[in-house]
Amino acid sequence: MIANAARLLAQLRTIHAAIRDAVVTVCEQQAIEQLSLVVAEQAGDTIFAIDRISEEVLIEHFSVLSQERSFVLIAEGLGEDGIMTFPAGTAPDEAELRIIIDPIDGTRGLMYQKRAAWILTGVAPNRGPRTGLHDIEIALQTEIPLVKQHLSDTLWAIAGQGAHGERVNRITGEHSPLQIQPSQATTIANGYGSIARFFPGGRAELAEIEDTVIDRILGPGSEGRARTFEDQYIASGGQLYELLVGHDRWIADLRPGIDAQMRARGQIFGLCGHPYDLCTELIAREAGVIVTDENGELLSALLDVTSNVTWIGYANQAIQQQVAPVLHDALRQRGLFTSQTTKEYT
Repeated sequence: MIANAARLLAQLRTIHAAIRDAVVTVCEQQAIEQLSLVVAEQAGDTIFAIDRISEEVLIEHFSVLSQERSFVLIAEGLGEDGIMTFPAGTAPDEAELRIIIDPIDGTRGLMYQKRAAWILTGVAPNRGPRTGLHDIEIALQTEIPLVKQHLSDTLWAIAGQGAHGERVNRITGEHSPLQIQPSQATTIANGYGSIARFFPGGRAELAEIEDTVIDRILGPGSEGRARTFEDQYIASGGQLYELLVGHDRWIADLRPGIDAQMRARGQIFGLCGHPYDLCTELIAREAGVIVTDENGELLSALLDVTSNVTWIGYANQAIQQQVAPVLHDALRQRGLFTSQTTKEYT
């Protein structure tokens, strides 16, 4: 277990607040055209001008943290491999921790002021390069609100201690408890849930899979009524938040399977989720949300900036029992994730 986990969590919350405030200030002062400039292509994703703001604050504050802790910091934009060890000169294998962070998850929505983004951080004991998402013992995510939004939420978890949340009023500075309550609904009917399909390429097939799942579970629709609803939130941290606070009942991000299938046909799908996008899934699990990979198992991707991650989230066991068998059958029929095992959901 991570020593003095509560103190480390408090320090990370301070870092998150600094990143949030710096990014919101820049959004208030600069035009969309400036924030959305492409400044680099690294580790399979695009780096925008707005990302550089968070990176500067990130390095500054983690340098201070390194006066107390040694760690391997893993983040997009940290050199070519996305890894930096603190304090400088520390051998990666000798560091106490591995900390993976996404300074802005949901950059595209935030820089155009369409939707809030998130700062995501997961901390694991350093088990070398084989350290994975399943090793994370501290997770924290903080909302980067829109300029016109005065409330910002923070959620966190230490393994085995449940999920917690707080809401801060940016105008008054008031802090209040945030209720974390995943949906207790036993059916997807009349609720939000979807398969992620953010970008061009493979969207038609992903939509067809979703329609198949809904048709098989709820049967044919009727005129003038919608069986379910969807909300394409282009941020994995945001999707986890929607599950945590009871807005969504299930989410599936199957992009890696579509990517592999398209590459086999000589095409390129594009952008998939990476481990830093899912580094706070511990919070969801501590709140009772069920988060699995394509095989129905715990997420275990290595803590790096390049691996593609498939994940499925269910608000509760009843929703998992309703959706998972149908979803997995639909995937098998399309030759997706053919290595997956058959799992019973009872």
